[in-house]
Amino acid sequence: MSPDAASLPDDIALLKAMLIAAGAELEQLRMQVARLRRMAFGRSSEKLTHQADQLELGLEEREAEAAIAAMPATTRTREAAKPYRQPLPDHLPRTDVVHEAPCVCPDCGGAMRRMGEDVTKQLDYVPASFRVVRHVRPRLSCRSCERIVQAPLPSMPIERGRPGAGLLAHVLVSKYADHLPLYRQSGIYTRQGVDLARSTLADWVGRSAALLDPLVDALERHVMGGATLHADDTPVPVLAPGAGRTRTGRLWTYVRDERGAGGEAPPAVLFRYAPDRKGERPAGHLARFRGDLHADGYAGFDRLYGERIAEVACWAEQPKVPAMRSIVGMAAEGHVRRKFFDVHAATGSTTAREALDHIAGLYDVEQDVRGQPPDERRHVRQARTRPMLDAFRQWLDATGPKLSRRSDLAVAIRYALTRWQALTRYADDGRLEIDNNAAERSLRGVALGRKNWLFAGSDQGGHRAAGIYSLVETARLNGVDPEAWLADTISRIADYPARRVAELLPWNYRPA
Repeated sequence: MSPDAASLPDDIALLKAMLIAAGAELEQLRMQVARLRRMAFGRSSEKLTHQADQLELGLEEREAEAAIAAMPATTRTREAAKPYRQPLPDHLPRTDVVHEAPCVCPDCGGAMRRMGEDVTKQLDYVPASFRVVRHVRPRLSCRSCERIVQAPLPSMPIERGRPGAGLLAHVLVSKYADHLPLYRQSGIYTRQGVDLARSTLADWVGRSAALLDPLVDALERHVMGGATLHADDTPVPVLAPGAGRTRTGRLWTYVRDERGAGGEAPPAVLFRYAPDRKGERPAGHLARFRGDLHADGYAGFDRLYGERIAEVACWAEQPKVPAMRSIVGMAAEGHVRRKFFDVHAATGSTTAREALDHIAGLYDVEQDVRGQPPDERRHVRQARTRPMLDAFRQWLDATGPKLSRRSDLAVAIRYALTRWQALTRYADDGRLEIDNNAAERSLRGVALGRKNWLFAGSDQGGHRAAGIYSLVETARLNGVDPEAWLADTISRIADYPARRVAELLPWNYRPA
């Protein structure tokens, strides 16, 4: 209810304070409404995406019809000038189809002689297919002593199981890289004439994950052995047995990627699953790590910072999964630029725009030093970034007191000032990055997969998914085909010496 004139105080200072408080409350409400509308638009945007997909399909059909209509009824003749086309890849196998001409002249019946040939290349596709590999082991007996000799059966990926390494690799990559749930894979295989039940595929996934566990352990030693690390987490729905619903687990990602500072260590990502988001989870995951940790403002990381681990805060704007986060959660943690961006997007604030311009200048410098050695990066940052940071700090100190403490813009400024030391450490150390985008990028595949396979069946399933995601995403980071590498690795790992298992990691893989 609005107050009437009689109930208002006569004191001018008190009236001003009431107006400021009311204005701050209104701004807070506008921000909440704007966030909720963006969330709602995010959900409804799926409908718009669907409509766009339908229009795209319709456009493809019209273009195909137009191409057919444009074809002349007679045989097409060669055009004098053709647009340039990229050559077909050299590594693809070639199959020659020879079209023989008549052996005698069609005019006079004389003998024909060869004077060359024309070759027209065509790119074709052979659908993936199953095959049965028969391991034949002849039994031999000695004519003198009757001893029977037979070659030993090679190690199978799954003991007493029927799948080969190539099939297991295909199932794993289809689910965890191409986001194809097992029940859909089962349907595809049925169309190809091979009945593989979803439960059978699930059993294969579990056994494959167990077989690859030593490789995940080797990957963990590599990731945690670096001097810098990127960390983040994302929610994963997990089936609650007997409850008929899901609960929320977490997938944590830890990325070692030193390429931005010219490092030669292979990039790698380690995923870890936890049933909740308690601070003890990352503490356990990072028990072996010593160095600099790029992370967001999650309070659970605060207990780790000290002599062993130093905090490197994030300037970027990448949001997590907004539809799964409350407004309170979005205000409590996140990235510096994102907070100013939210205010500007909701209100068009010129003050927020000034902050965004300051941060854009910092990123301009990073574009110039990416991939340079640490000493060079530090030198450039000291010369160009430090003055920008000092100017931005002065702007924050001067602007903050002018705002209502309850406004979102004031919250964004306080967040930046509170973490200022962690935000600016990168300017003094060329090994560090300005943001935590390496970790953010590693979670994109998880977000896509979560939409397709819906949920993990159990906590154990979450641990399995974390291990396989680690291997698949690390292969991708190193430019290695995850399916080819996994097929080769699964076929060898059972007999590989345990002390040398790190030799099977993706960056050591060489295609046959």
